[in-house]
Amino acid sequence: MARKKFDPLPSAAFQILVALAGEDLHGYGIMRQVQQQTGGRTRLGPGTLYGSIRALLDERLIEEIESGAGSEAERRRFYRLTAAGRGMARAEAERLADLLRAARANNLLEGDRV
Repeated sequence: MARKKFDPLPSAAFQILVALAGEDLHGYGIMRQVQQQTGGRTRLGPGTLYGSIRALLDERLIEEIESGAGSEAERRRFYRLTAAGRGMARAEAERLADLLRAARANNLLEGDRV
């Protein structure tokens, strides 16, 4: 049986999907949002970012959209989460929540953290 490309979903791909869940972003905006949503613990380099974007586009989990007017905006490619991408992100979030419940049950996490 062939292994699915996004089973499990790589961390960088999940971070990108989460970043795009709130708004459409260009590459640099995705990089900043991932850094912000992880409290600075994750920084996607250009190779990881654009390689992941390419794979997510190929799997139709995100789509490229028309950018706004203006010379700088015309050079930037904006990306949007698709319905399939939202479903994939939701499934991964649920999988991670299950892992956190198991970690908490096994006393790996203390208190209300996470």
